[in-house]
Amino acid sequence: MAAIVGQVLEQVNDRVWLYPHDPDPDAIRPSVAVIADDRGSVLIDAGNSPEHARAIQAAIAEAGLPAPRWLVYTHHHWDHIWGACAWPDVTVVAHTAAVEILAEEAERPWSHRYLRDQVEANPKLGPSFRARALAVPDWTDFRVVLPDLTFEDTLTLPTGVVLRHVGGNHAPDSLVAMDSGVILLGDSFYPPPFHLRGPEDTVDYGLIKRLLNERHSWYIDAHSSPRRLSEALAESG
Repeated sequence: MAAIVGQVLEQVNDRVWLYPHDPDPDAIRPSVAVIADDRGSVLIDAGNSPEHARAIQAAIAEAGLPAPRWLVYTHHHWDHIWGACAWPDVTVVAHTAAVEILAEEAERPWSHRYLRDQVEANPKLGPSFRARALAVPDWTDFRVVLPDLTFEDTLTLPTGVVLRHVGGNHAPDSLVAMDSGVILLGDSFYPPPFHLRGPEDTVDYGLIKRLLNERHSWYIDAHSSPRRLSEALAESG
């Protein structure tokens, strides 16, 4: 897997910037959004590893944006939260359903040996766990970070960013973040993760329709390029 080097933030509008996802499906490296504000920026997701987080930090500095004060987990899956241990001085925000799940994740003995043992026990974990091994070559300072602030239905951060729980089949704690005409979707409408997916599982078309009916200017999920409303409507049929 290629090292994370030289990538820059892409500006979506006056406040929202995006560190793009990795198009290599084996990397499982989602995009991370930065909602800039002089009171402190809001990060939407942490990156899939400390290395990923540090690359994003460099890009934020290069763009001259305010340092993050809040870090929002769109949901608890590793590729969205494993970079959190490399973000200093932030308040981590998540839906309440993430707390128990992440507490259990924090207790696991993460290491390359543990990853190999888990894949031997359940080969369906292979794609995810191989990507984790590549994302974190050194586990010395790694830890799963639990949220500092949680909410049930909606939460508005001091900068005006609105968070709303949507749940869904991909993760029960999935939330969306909204600001200045942009909705950041995480993986909310995706089917369940591969190792939990059944033959009938597909994307959540009902959630897609509900969100499109809100008519945001931009729709951004974590593993695709940003879509303007017209593009998102055309793709939905």
